[in-house]
Amino acid sequence: MKNYNHIYFIGIGGIGMSALARYFNHHGFKVTGYDRTETVLTKTLVSEGIDIHYNDDPSQIPNDKEKTLVVFTPAIPSDMEELICVKEKGYRVLKRAQVLGLISQSKNCIGIAGTHGKTSITTLTAYIMHKSKVGCSAFLGGISKNYGTNYLLPNEDSDVMVVEADEFDRSFLQLSPDTALLTSMDADHLDIYGTDATIKETFETYLEMVPEEGTVVYKKGLNIKQKRCKTYTYALEDSSADFHAQNITIDQGAYIFDIHTPMGTIEGCKFTYPGKVNLENCIGATAVSLLNGVTPEEIKDIIPSYQGVKRRFDVQYEDSKVKYIDDYAHHPTEINATLDSIKALFPEKKITGIFQPHLFSRTQDFYKEFGQSLSKLDSLILLDIYPAREKPIDGVTSNLILTHCNAIKKRIVAKNEVLKALDSEQFDILVTLGAGDIDTLVTPIREYLTRNA
Repeated sequence: MKNYNHIYFIGIGGIGMSALARYFNHHGFKVTGYDRTETVLTKTLVSEGIDIHYNDDPSQIPNDKEKTLVVFTPAIPSDMEELICVKEKGYRVLKRAQVLGLISQSKNCIGIAGTHGKTSITTLTAYIMHKSKVGCSAFLGGISKNYGTNYLLPNEDSDVMVVEADEFDRSFLQLSPDTALLTSMDADHLDIYGTDATIKETFETYLEMVPEEGTVVYKKGLNIKQKRCKTYTYALEDSSADFHAQNITIDQGAYIFDIHTPMGTIEGCKFTYPGKVNLENCIGATAVSLLNGVTPEEIKDIIPSYQGVKRRFDVQYEDSKVKYIDDYAHHPTEINATLDSIKALFPEKKITGIFQPHLFSRTQDFYKEFGQSLSKLDSLILLDIYPAREKPIDGVTSNLILTHCNAIKKRIVAKNEVLKALDSEQFDILVTLGAGDIDTLVTPIREYLTRNA
């Protein structure tokens, strides 16, 4: 990277791209870029000194191609004018994953992978490591509520780098992990992988990249071939796992529990982030942290103050009558985990869910499973599919999901009609679900609930 003084991002507003932009900005590079729409995240980047434009305009590309590195996300369409221009003019053009991989080569890299849960475990691992004497830098797949960012500056003298290892476009195969954690291998991104078997093979390939002196941690129950390096398992309460929770109780909304580890039991731990799925994530993060030098005493001291990730079981509003939770869940397995956690925490409460399907291809692959998972709701407000990088697929609409959902009340509603639709809803718990632009409804819904309290 030393040959460049300007880093130009095409798709700078993505969660992974923006973390890289912050990294280069911190290290003194000139950082500019393009994104399709202005968001809260892009506004924050601008406030940090990064110039961003929102129209596909090749004239915005820096002129000095010898001193400019162009970074793009595969979510950008191949016919975008700026992307075509930099390739035709001979700029060095790298995918986001390639750049992250180059950075990871010189670090003690902890890569958190899996179809679900990787953002939560990455963020909690980074929080533990960063606050411990070990320290770390981190590239997160979400915004840490403790730090308000998706990139953590390195602690002094720490060479540890915690990174979310993203399976999209096989991005994580660019990394150089010294420690790898795997949460799950469920089918997803079938537009890229084709089959469930190919996804599992690719996760296996990722784990095989860990060197012999490295460490692999995976969720108990995954069918993982024995690795040549040290290998451990984690689980919520399965006593056969190397790392697991014991004696779980709830006290004033907080989990009180012991953590069994191969190094001994950490007794009397406290974790305030709601949902048993997040408690299991805590066990995974604890495992990775302990195996990388964090002490049991530090684990016990640090985890109670963890605040979570924006849009991951994110409580947005609460009064004496209703609670509103926003969650990024966009796969049937994730929706099941979120709704099961809500039902466990709030039994007998009426739940209304607002779901925005993400991608035509994912909807086509899993519409039946989406319908089944959303059947756990009392009432479903279903939005149109958010296309992201995709063009429509004939016959694939939100109605496919609706017809397979058995919620007592269900309907498709235009995004701009959601607040009006809430007028006729009766609920104790409201939850928004999805990975598209449904997050733009969060503030209006919170204001709506405040007005109607």
